[in-house]
Amino acid sequence: MRLVVTGREGQVAASLLEAGQARAGVEVIAIGRPELDLAKPDTVIEAIAAAKPDIVVSAAAYTAVDQAEDEPDLAFAVNAVGAGKVAEAATRLGVPVIHLSTDYVFDGSAPGAYVETDATAPRSVYGASKLAGEQAVASANPRHLILRTAWVYSPFGKNFVKTMLRLAADRDEIAVVADQWGNPTSALDIADAILHAAAQLHGNKSFGASGIYHLAGTGEASWSGFARHILDTSRAFGGPHARVRDIATADYPTKARRPANSRLSSAKFAAVFNWNAPDWRQSTEAVVHKLLVGRTKQALTA
Repeated sequence: MRLVVTGREGQVAASLLEAGQARAGVEVIAIGRPELDLAKPDTVIEAIAAAKPDIVVSAAAYTAVDQAEDEPDLAFAVNAVGAGKVAEAATRLGVPVIHLSTDYVFDGSAPGAYVETDATAPRSVYGASKLAGEQAVASANPRHLILRTAWVYSPFGKNFVKTMLRLAADRDEIAVVADQWGNPTSALDIADAILHAAAQLHGNKSFGASGIYHLAGTGEASWSGFARHILDTSRAFGGPHARVRDIATADYPTKARRPANSRLSSAKFAAVFNWNAPDWRQSTEAVVHKLLVGRTKQALTA
């Protein structure tokens, strides 16, 4: 089974490449700029066709949430038009597409965890562009899995875990928002789930479970609670530690409005694919261990 994933530099792409190396009979190929540039739709179909996929994983995206408020045209070009072209390329090749989306398609006003049938109402350009991408993917390829995830971190790229470890190395206290809640989600777990689902999709043209799924870490946390667990784990491994001071969203203004509640229920994915994410604390500990023990300290700034 050959998976072709868009976006060489992304956390999910890097995690899939690592996971694919450990699985017999699985080949993961990452393609990105300049061969494939979602802002240049003419490059997409040719690049994906040349890679000869059995399944396409649409992971590349415009993810600069605040910057998107100033660059809406680019955000929509990449996250909506570009994502649709990726799905179209898979359709032309007769293969399914697995597309990554986000919790930011919701406004955060729900009292509990969101399910897939809840009404979407993005509060930011980024969220609106990703919602448009979901719609473009579903229209372009009937054999699609759209996976909404949240609060993604990993040993790769830039993310909250690496930011907390870097800040803790330079200061005694870090102020972190305490009134936004969600599911911290390891890209390593996302990669495992994608490979698990892809094995069921592979060669099964009659697969009847196309649609939208939520795929997030098990359990919930505030950003400040997430930060405390990261830094307590770091201290246990001999890494940097700092106190975490709770602040309100109003104390940390950003250009893009974030949902106060990003919690996602992943029960549908678990029922259809028989896969559950580990508890977010366990997955966080695994990533912190990789960063502090299993890799060089250069990984913190990479």
